[in-house]
Amino acid sequence: MLIIIISLAMKTVIYVFSGTGNTKRIADLFAMELSKRNWVVTVHDIGKDIIMPESIDADTLIIAYPVHAFNCPLPVLDFLKKLPHAKVNTYLLQTSGEALKFNNAAAIRPINILKKKDYTVKGCFHFIMPYNIIFRHSDPMAARMWRAATIKTPAYVQKIIKGEEEIINVDSLSRAISGILSIEHPGARIIGKGYKADNSCIGCGKCAKDCPQENINMENGKPVFGSDCSICMRCVMNCPANAIHPSILNGWKVNGSYSFQGRVAEDSEICRYCRSSYLKYFKGVEKNQQSN
Repeated sequence: MLIIIISLAMKTVIYVFSGTGNTKRIADLFAMELSKRNWVVTVHDIGKDIIMPESIDADTLIIAYPVHAFNCPLPVLDFLKKLPHAKVNTYLLQTSGEALKFNNAAAIRPINILKKKDYTVKGCFHFIMPYNIIFRHSDPMAARMWRAATIKTPAYVQKIIKGEEEIINVDSLSRAISGILSIEHPGARIIGKGYKADNSCIGCGKCAKDCPQENINMENGKPVFGSDCSICMRCVMNCPANAIHPSILNGWKVNGSYSFQGRVAEDSEICRYCRSSYLKYFKGVEKNQQSN
């Protein structure tokens, strides 16, 4: 008797909101690692033009986003509220610019929304990536962050494949700080309305074309900013003329892309800000690699 065994490929769908590309970079890394293991992976960007799915045709769902002021960005929360109900294993993928425990609180609201829609939230994976606001990390720091990400991702992918949990703990102080700073959600609309382009603007329209919130229109060759900003900083960081001033956040402005492939920062080169947290993060990741 001939027995034919048909092996069905497992499916993963990744929805990612990424301001300046750091989170998208991590999401694509996950997609690549899962694909190596013969999983079928699709990646969709969360933005105003996204077509909401009528159902989740996947074995695993991943929601990827950057942490904004220890909170999940409002566009992601709005997206999650519109998702159809589904009983699907789900993981969150967060990126932040520093290794502080307060970032864990950014997972609270997404988890609550997903659980109300019957999703089985298995946990949250967290990665440190360079700032696109506050100050600019050095390229060697960015390279070390990326090296850490490439070390962590295969282990996390194995958890996804096995359906294992990666639960994070959120203490009461983190919850309180996150709650206070959630004022950023309504505040972003006000702050974003005040963005301006100076006379160095070349009128290329890149900011209007790339805005995930479709919040920028070109008028008389200059960008005009609306009231639907999420402070993702894509327009500011990617402006080829460094012409956009982000209102009251201008003192924290970062412009220009990072290089992730160059020399990796030594311990002595780690920035002073949150230095001990960065070192703990890097050393922990690198130690796990050596033990494996």
